[in-house]
Amino acid sequence: MRECAGFRYESVKRYVRKLRGAQSPEPRAVIITAPGEEGQVDYGDGPMVRDLLSGKYRRVRLFVMTLGYSRKSVRLLSFQSSTQIWAELHEKAFRRLGGAVRVVVLDNLREGVLKPDIYDPSLNPLYRDVLAHYGAVALACRVGDPDRKGKVESGVGHAKKTPLKGQRFESLEQAQAYLDHWEQRWADTRIHGTTKRQVAAMFAEEKPALLPLPLEPFRYYQYGERTVHLDGCVEIEAAYYSAPPRWIGRRVQIQWNAQQVRLLDPKTGELLREHLRQERGRHRIHDEDRSKRTPLGTLELLARAEKAGQHIGAFCKQMHDQQGQLAVRRMQGVLSFLKKYGVARVEEVCAIALDMEMYNYQFVRRYLERNAQPPLSLRQVDPLIRQLTLYRDLIQERTKEPTE
Repeated sequence: MRECAGFRYESVKRYVRKLRGAQSPEPRAVIITAPGEEGQVDYGDGPMVRDLLSGKYRRVRLFVMTLGYSRKSVRLLSFQSSTQIWAELHEKAFRRLGGAVRVVVLDNLREGVLKPDIYDPSLNPLYRDVLAHYGAVALACRVGDPDRKGKVESGVGHAKKTPLKGQRFESLEQAQAYLDHWEQRWADTRIHGTTKRQVAAMFAEEKPALLPLPLEPFRYYQYGERTVHLDGCVEIEAAYYSAPPRWIGRRVQIQWNAQQVRLLDPKTGELLREHLRQERGRHRIHDEDRSKRTPLGTLELLARAEKAGQHIGAFCKQMHDQQGQLAVRRMQGVLSFLKKYGVARVEEVCAIALDMEMYNYQFVRRYLERNAQPPLSLRQVDPLIRQLTLYRDLIQERTKEPTE
């Protein structure tokens, strides 16, 4: 509403200007930056452009990056804005400039700053990582203090009042081409009002001081926060990924793309786990995240096996140590043989399996199903077979030559 309590909006604005004019203005320091040191960024209102989906004209957003030393600006148009689009516009600006600045000054819009704080603002993780990829850091202005980035504010106003005022375009590409032509033909060749020098000449001095561009563009990801469930996993797009056991019930930060999922400490940013992406409904669990405790049901099963017989208990324990969770049902199968074949028979076969180091459920089952007497082990001696020493003595006695 532009009317409130009988006053028109413009009247209120004029009254506020009078109140501000009555106060003595605060002095402002002149900010001088070295070549390649600082760039200022901001959004503004762009021209009216026809949306191909709706067929109607829409006002697009105007992104502007202005270098602090030369006042060289890069102006880009976009229908929408998001964290990724905001970061991608920075990348495009760096590549148009042929290098990156060391510090990016911005206001506290949500795409860049999650929680404003003049001393320690909370930056958007994706935006922070994109700037780090190019060797830059973000410097957020004080809330309500746009003068810190006055150079880009002037750059936004210059474009709105000069080439884009009253313009309409049939496509975003047409609008961007028109803006680029104006930038090259007029904005770069003008004599800047403060520096009293041509913008293009000053940019030629500043460009060698810009940071070199990385070989590859930034790999974008999505991010968010998740609570670690009781099973030790977090859910990302209907797939499940393990976190360290101590994080159960706590919140962790998540970064993911088409290839990887990364779990981070929300306070320190420390990498907790890194997983390959899984299909919907699948789990990805690191071995160190699996519980080291034996479930109570498994402990009870091992106790039953040990109580049934010494060799049965030892066989089941060895099978569980080697096969883990897969051995639980196999131990149940061994115990089910007690009623069918008797304790003594199962105990005897388990002893043979231990002797032969065959910790295999199938080995025990085959011997029991064939209903055959178990073969002698290497440690057993049949009473009908005499000691080999007796045969040796007999042979020596029979082959001895007779004495005269």
